[in-house]
Amino acid sequence: MDGGMVASFNRYSVICGILAIALAGCSTPAERAAWAAKRAAPTAVVMKSKDGTPVDGTGAAISKDGFPDFNTPLTAANVQINDTQATDIRSQLTALGAQRQTGAISQAEYDRKVIEMRKLAANHGQDTLSEIQK
Repeated sequence: MDGGMVASFNRYSVICGILAIALAGCSTPAERAAWAAKRAAPTAVVMKSKDGTPVDGTGAAISKDGFPDFNTPLTAANVQINDTQATDIRSQLTALGAQRQTGAISQAEYDRKVIEMRKLAANHGQDTLSEIQK
């Protein structure tokens, strides 16, 4: 390579580097707002106690001397699915798949049931949360 070609290449590299650095910080107000929303702390959900007693907010058990006691077992924030419910759901899904494979239900009926289950999955969390907050 001759000197002129090297100089042109170097100049081109410097210009590209400066442009990359300058454009790296460019963003629209909407992009900055979306980024800030992603990084924001989640909103707290205040749960009511099952028996109606006031909740102290710490969630930790307090020992006799007033210090937190970390030896007590943790409890779930909500009622968890039990083995019987899991078995029932599994049998329903297995039966649906078997009906589809044997042709007992049409593809349209199968698709309708899948859409119904997906809708239930999408809305179940919010529905349960609003029921808990009552």
